[in-house]
Amino acid sequence: MIFKRIKKNWKVPKGQPLTELDKKVLSYQNRGCLVPANDIILNEYQIDGIRKSGVINTGVLDMVTREIHAGMSTAALDKLVYEYTCDHGAIPADLGYGGFPKSCCISINDVVCHGVPSDNEYIEDGDIVNVDVSTILNGYYSDASRMFMIGDVAPNARRLVEVTKECLKVGMEAAKPWGFVGDIGHAIEKHAKKNGYSVVREYCGHGVGLEFHLDPEVCHFGHKGTGMLLVPGMCFTIEPMINEGGPDICDDAEDETGWVVLTEDGSLSAQWEHTFLMTEKGLEILTY
Repeated sequence: MIFKRIKKNWKVPKGQPLTELDKKVLSYQNRGCLVPANDIILNEYQIDGIRKSGVINTGVLDMVTREIHAGMSTAALDKLVYEYTCDHGAIPADLGYGGFPKSCCISINDVVCHGVPSDNEYIEDGDIVNVDVSTILNGYYSDASRMFMIGDVAPNARRLVEVTKECLKVGMEAAKPWGFVGDIGHAIEKHAKKNGYSVVREYCGHGVGLEFHLDPEVCHFGHKGTGMLLVPGMCFTIEPMINEGGPDICDDAEDETGWVVLTEDGSLSAQWEHTFLMTEKGLEILTY
């Protein structure tokens, strides 16, 4: 996806006194840490708007949970996503974004991400399916995905889906106010490797809320104490893409849209995602 780069130093407007938040962020900045720009720290009004967007985004995925089944075309599922989102006064953020032609991404088995729904693609018994939906409500964005195991899923596929969800959980637990983005990636990569899996490196979580993709970039690998400072008021996704085989990816040569990403070795891939708000007490999930 397309990121809007807004990495700037923390700045205090001339003539305004330093707040406690200013002082704390500037203390990190003066030590050479990468800190967020002021304009991605949300106020309560903005947070409320993103929460409301998240409610609809969650409703979309709940609807998908009820409706998805073997024999269904991915285009039919995409149509339901579009209708549900619009019926609730919102807009599918994926539709038209960077030229993406559909309302959600549906990625099956060895598709890592950005699967494009099609009338010619059918969900089959035994598939593992990621459905990634994003919602705009009154200008506020939310973003989440779930994995679905269709019918009689092989034990190795089921384990991959479960461990990938665990990777999201350990990443959430590693994200602390005044910690660093690298803490998240370190925890996820460690858990994936411990279970014999690899982490896709080309795609990452991202800031979200006021736009679709903002800072910080939330890599799902890395080292503790590195990356951007996690400041209360930041909103971002964590969305690990975990491969059963190697971490390398490739474009789908048969995909005329240019969006679909596959595992290079043909192994299975899974992903879970939530939108989070960083608070003084830790993460709040905005897309249950």
